[in-house]
Amino acid sequence: MKKSKPIRVLLAKPGLCTHESGVKLLAAGLRDAGMEVIYTGVFQTTEAITQIAMEEDVDIVGLSFLNGGHVQLTEAVVNALNEAGLGSKPVIVGGIIPEVDLPLLRGVGAKGIYAPGTTVATIAEDIVKLLQ
Repeated sequence: MKKSKPIRVLLAKPGLCTHESGVKLLAAGLRDAGMEVIYTGVFQTTEAITQIAMEEDVDIVGLSFLNGGHVQLTEAVVNALNEAGLGSKPVIVGGIIPEVDLPLLRGVGAKGIYAPGTTVATIAEDIVKLLQ
């Protein structure tokens, strides 16, 4: 019986935020759920995220925000992925995101948006659904 390959998730912190405890917790939880996680660390540029997504052949890109810039940076990452021929890779977003920005994030291409308190199990289930 052929074993299917694990889902490969890229987690990145674009912008200037240095708070990474939440994204590290998510990375560990997704690994425990059987996914392969590539965590890029803090201060990632749009170009770096796109390059890593390509080099690591990821299935989905997750962006973590705690200090603003989430709409502009999500749009920039989605556009860069599209330009690189990776437009089929869903982008999900998590962190401190005002409710008023949810439609804006969906409008720029975020396929999933997660607030603090969302369980890792919920995010993992959503990733699987997004990739079906």
